[in-house]
Amino acid sequence: MQKLEEEFLASGGEWKRTILKDWFTIKTSISFDKGNIELSNNRNGNNYEFIGRTSINNGIQGYVKHLGFEPNNGNTFSVIQVGKNIAQFRKHKWYGSQNLFLLTPKFDWIISHYKYMIACINSGLKIFDKDYSSYPTVNTLNNLVIFLPIRNEQPDVSYMYHFISELQAERLQELQGYLQVTGLSNYTLTEEEQRAIDSFSEVDWDEFAFSSLFDSIQQGERLTKSDQISGYLPFVMSGITNTGVVKYIGNSVTQFPKNSITIDIFGNVFYRSIIFGASDDVGVYWNRENEKSKNVMLILAGSIQKALRGRFEYGNKLRSSKSYNLKCHLPTKNNDPDYKLMKTLGSAVQKLVIADVVKYADRELSAYQSVIGE
Repeated sequence: MQKLEEEFLASGGEWKRTILKDWFTIKTSISFDKGNIELSNNRNGNNYEFIGRTSINNGIQGYVKHLGFEPNNGNTFSVIQVGKNIAQFRKHKWYGSQNLFLLTPKFDWIISHYKYMIACINSGLKIFDKDYSSYPTVNTLNNLVIFLPIRNEQPDVSYMYHFISELQAERLQELQGYLQVTGLSNYTLTEEEQRAIDSFSEVDWDEFAFSSLFDSIQQGERLTKSDQISGYLPFVMSGITNTGVVKYIGNSVTQFPKNSITIDIFGNVFYRSIIFGASDDVGVYWNRENEKSKNVMLILAGSIQKALRGRFEYGNKLRSSKSYNLKCHLPTKNNDPDYKLMKTLGSAVQKLVIADVVKYADRELSAYQSVIGE
C-alpha cells in the first residue's frame, strides 16, 4: 500500500478537496412507511429492494413489488439522514423508508469504483457523528467535502482500483490466516457429522426450560453510555449491531465468562466467546458446572432465538428473571437434551456454512495474485 502511495505522488498525483455535488446529483428519496407494505425475504416476483436506515445487510430490509410510483434507479447511492449516517451503493432499483437521500452519479467511473467512493463519502459524513441533533440535509450533502486522488486534473481511477484491490487482498490474507489458525479452513465433514446431517429428519425433539439448561442466569448492570470510559472489556447492550457490543470499557463492572449466551430485552440472542460486561437490558446465561462445548452453545443460541423471535418489544421487554420457564426445542434422548448429537450437528453446520467463505477467500485471492503476476 505504501508503494502505491509513493508511486501516485511521484507521478504528479495529489489529494484535492472536492465537494459532493461535483460528482453527484443529490435529492431526498421518496419515502414509504415500512409498516404499510408487505416485505418478502426473497425476490420471487418481488423485483425491488426495500431499503431502511440500517447498515445491516447493506440496508436491505426485504423485497417488494411495484409500489405505485417509480423506484429509485440502480447504480446509485443512498445516504441515511437520521441515526448512523452512512452511504451505501445500490446496484438494483430500490424503494426506501423515511430519511434517506438519493445520490445519482454524474460520471460512469463512479459506478465502477463505488467502493472507493463510499469510503470517501463515509469519511466525510463523520462530521455528523457529534449527536442526534446533527444530521445532513440536501444542502450540507451538496457541499460535503471529500478528498479524491487527482492526477492530470482528473480523478485517478487507476489509483482507486489498485487501492481497493490491495486492501481486499490484505483482508483476504488475514481471513485465510484466521481460518487456518482456528481450524475452520477444514470444511470436510467427518463420517459422524455426515450421518448426523443425513438423519436429521429422524431426530426426536422436545421442549426444555431455560432454567434446566443453565445453572447461572444473571442480568447485567446499569451503565449509561455517558458513564462509560474507554478500556479493553467488550460491553454488551441491547441491539443487534456488532452483536450488541457498543464499546470497549474500562469501568469496574461484573465480568461474565466466555462461552456464554446473552439475551437482550428484545429477545436478540448471541453467543459470547470472550469475557465481557453487560448492561441491565441484557441477560447472561452460562454454566459453572458441566460447561457445554462451543458447538452445543451455538445450537442452544439458535434454538432460543427461534423460540423468542417476535415475542418481545418496547412494550413487552424480556428480563432474565422472567425467562426461567421459557422453553426452546432441542434434540432429545432418554428425556434429556442430546448434547452429543448437538455437538456433532453444531460442528457439521459450522463446516457447511464456512465452506463458501473458505472457497470465496481462496478464489478471490488467487484471482488477485494472477493479476499481479505472483
